Amino acid sequence: MEITRRSKLFDILQEYPFLEQHIIEIAPPFKNLTNPVLRRTVGQLATVEKIAQVGGIEVVELVNTLRRAAGQSDILEQTKTEVSIPQKAAGDPLWITGEPQFIVDGTKLLSQGEVPLQRVNELLGQLSLRGFILLLTDFEPSPIIDTMQKQSRRVFHKVHPENAAQHLTYIALAAEN
Repeated sequence: MEITRRSKLFDILQEYPFLEQHIIEIAPPFKNLTNPVLRRTVGQLATVEKIAQVGGIEVVELVNTLRRAAGQSDILEQTKTEVSIPQKAAGDPLWITGEPQFIVDGTKLLSQGEVPLQRVNELLGQLSLRGFILLLTDFEPSPIIDTMQKQSRRVFHKVHPENAAQHLTYIALAAEN
């Protein structure tokens, strides 16, 4: 099992029980992990990302600490995604005007063994009514587009006009009535 920011605590401790002490040292509120009932309950809900938040540590630092202890190589440091957002073109929907509320680098997530759709769904819960998510990929993410449309989300996809290798998928909440 590869440890990522989305890995569930329960799964990690099943595979690497010796990491329990590392986690407790990093995030003392998780000391209740020694109780089997709480371990099962909390472990099914808590991700490495949540542990990092509770422990006041950068998520990449925690992931790499756990990965090293488990004999896995470090993941790359997450850096802010740089993207040149093209000007709105004729035919683009009005709702994609302005800066995205969130940018998700789907290509980077996939290279780290993570699922971009999962991250997009998490961010949808934080999205403002007029905000939108910009998903960056190096391919047309048809399964994500289909899923968002089935969820009645607004979706618009296009290839970056200045970089044919970059696909831009805009995702927003359902259209206002």
